[in-house]
Order: sequence, then C-alpha cells, then structure tokens
Amino acid sequence: MKITVIGSGYVGLVTGTCLAEYGNDVVCLDVDANKIRILQEGGVPIFEPGLEEMIKRNVAAGRLRFTTDIKESVEHGTIQFIAVGTPPDEDGSADLKYVVAAARSIGRYMHGYKVIVDKSTVPVGTGDKVRAAINDELSQRGEQTSFAIVSNPEFLKEGAAIEDFMRPDRIVIGTDDDTAKDLMSSLYGPFVRNHDRILFMDVRSAEMTKYAANAMLATRISFMNELANLSEVMGADIELVRKGIGSDPRIGYHFLYPGVGYGGSCFPKDVQALQRTANEHGISLKVLDAVEKANHAQKSVLVDKIVKRFGNDLKGKHFALWGLAFKPNTDDMRDAPSRVIIEYLLSHGATVAAHDPVSIHEAQRVMPDWQGLSYGDSPMAVLPDADALVIVTEWKAFRSPDFADVKNQLKNPLIFDGRNLYDPKKMETAGFEYYPIGRKQVTQ
Repeated sequence: MKITVIGSGYVGLVTGTCLAEYGNDVVCLDVDANKIRILQEGGVPIFEPGLEEMIKRNVAAGRLRFTTDIKESVEHGTIQFIAVGTPPDEDGSADLKYVVAAARSIGRYMHGYKVIVDKSTVPVGTGDKVRAAINDELSQRGEQTSFAIVSNPEFLKEGAAIEDFMRPDRIVIGTDDDTAKDLMSSLYGPFVRNHDRILFMDVRSAEMTKYAANAMLATRISFMNELANLSEVMGADIELVRKGIGSDPRIGYHFLYPGVGYGGSCFPKDVQALQRTANEHGISLKVLDAVEKANHAQKSVLVDKIVKRFGNDLKGKHFALWGLAFKPNTDDMRDAPSRVIIEYLLSHGATVAAHDPVSIHEAQRVMPDWQGLSYGDSPMAVLPDADALVIVTEWKAFRSPDFADVKNQLKNPLIFDGRNLYDPKKMETAGFEYYPIGRKQVTQ
C-alpha cells in the first residue's frame, strides 16, 4: 500500500518505518528541512532503540523515503497519516495549528479518494476540524472528491515503541466510512495475524480513548507515589505493598512503581489537555486535578530529603546525579524530574555533575549555560568529591554498580534514590546512608 506520513518526529518516524518494514511504500514528509536532510543522509534525529537500523534497512530496500515536498507526499499516499506535534497551548489545551495545517495541505493537493488518519494525539472533535479544513481547501479549488477521516491514536511507549507498534495489544480505529475501514484493516492485518486486536469505533470515541488511556496511567503513577509517601511515614515498605496489590488481577503490576513523578511528551501534556477540554464543556475532572498536583509535588520529593539531610543552604555542596531523561531508553527531557531537582540544587548554591547514557546532548540543549552543572561520560566519572549521589532515572546500567567503588569515590557514602533501585538492608550492610521512596531510610 502507498502510505504518506506527515510529520517525521517520534510518532511519525516510528509509524512510517514500521509500516515500511511490512512491505508498504512509505513517504515521510516534514517541513523541517534540516530534519529531512539528517534522515536522507542516514542519521536519525531522535533516540529510540532499534529505530536507526530499521530505517536504514527500509531505505535501502526502497520502501521508505523522506521529503519536504508537500505536493509529492500528498499525491503519493492513498492513506495519509497526520503525525505532527500537538504541543500544549498557553491555557493547557492542545495546539492544533500543525494538525489543521497538515489537513489543509492535503486538501490543497489531493486528487481522488484519500483516507486521512489522525495519528497525533488530539482532543475529541479534532476529526471534524480536519474534515472542515480539507473541505474548505477543496471548495477553494472547485474540486469535488471524496475522502474519509479516521482516528487511529498511537499507544507507543518511548524506549519500546517498535515493539509496541509491531506487536500491538490493540489497534483503535475510529471511522464511519466502510472503504476506510477496509483499507485500514488491510494495512494493519499483518500486525495482528495471530489474534485480531483491531477495535473499530466512531471517530470521537477513538479520540477520547487515547486521552483516557494516558489519564488512567498517569493516575496510577500519582496514586502510587502518594501511597509511597504515606508508607514511608507509617513505617510500611511500598515495594512490598506494590507486590501485594499488583498480585490482584484486577489491578496488575504495570505503572505501580513509585518514584519522582512522571514526565515526557505524553502524560503531562495529555492530562492538561483533557482537563482543558472538560472545562470547556463545564465539567471538572477532580481526580485529574489531583493527579497533576500530586505529580508536581512528587518531583520535589528527593529535594525535600536532601534539604532535610543537608539544610536549605547548599553552598559548597556537590552532588553526583545519575539519570537525566524522564525514563530509561529515551533521550526525552520534556518535563523530566531531573530538571526540577537540578534547578533547585543549583539555585541554592550547590554544584551538580550528571551522567545519562543517551540524553546528555539533549540535556545540554534544554539546560544551556546552567552555571554549576557539568556532565560525565560514565556513572563513575561523576562521583569523585560528591557529597551524595542522587538517582533520578532507572537505567539498567545503574542497577548493579560496584558499591565498594561507589563508596570510595563519594565524599560521603550517601545515596538519594528516586527509583528504589537498591535494597535498604543491603545498603545498610554496605555502609551507606540510603534514602529511597516509600521504604526504610538508612540514616546515620
């Protein structure tokens, strides 16, 4: 099938590349000439495990190419995926200007039947706006041609996006057009041969499904963080509590790991957008209001522990920090808890030496010229002379360090662990002060 993907960011690149992997003829469009140049030269502007190799394989096979030519891309694909960004507007709502612009570009150049697929995360009712924009462009041209609007939200986890796309647990398709339903079934059929996981529904329900899913997951994270904070005060161990409730099949283990709050490109933005949509319709989502407040507060939990241990005046203190990205296996720094922690430490007189396996360059881009912040090329490289180690992201490389070496490198054998990577009893035996989340604190 001939496919066009408008937008060559995270969702667009993964979508286009995975569809090409299954034999489709895919053109990825982006108006960012520099991004397309990087892709045409064999580079990849984002980090996602396995993506670079898959892109190179499909480019070499002639199934995947990249362009800035809007007319060419619209003429190419019978199915046109819109996978552009929907950043939060000033009021927290999703900014749809890029989605509408993409729709207008399709309407400006299309001839013959097209299926226009909203892959971007968009508020309920966006399909109507896309249809109106295309109809307006067709009307200006005096063109009469039919098309279908489809909502096909993505459910990709950063760091596992290829696996999620290639082996989906569900594929949500919202449309009222029978031809579009047949085409989308044919497109996704190879991905669900073992078990049909395609869920058909109306466009608005599909749009709502995406926001509802992310809101539910964000709720689980914030609720678990609240329970961790309570467990710590009450003398319970949140890791044992997690296992106790996760074993209930009605609850399950996913997204029950306490920590320093969620970040990234999806949860913060989508929770705010859903709240804004509800407010526009006179509905108050009280649970989501609490979820967002809890998450904002959770990003300062490690800061509170540091202040309790060292005091609020951190002049002359130096901290090693492991993990900058909001989660492992990505370089995404958007709304990352590390930024809140680093900003506080620096603003109160401390210095910070940070390491992350992949996101140092992205960190330097989003935190330019932050005085007192330096970077190391390995976990051990940032430890010398540090008054404490602060762990923010649960990269696998941090899970089993040489604790004897860590202790020797640090000025004080002191760890603030925002991801509960280690066993408090073992840390006590190894001679560390240890401050995890919702577990026993190993103090002096």
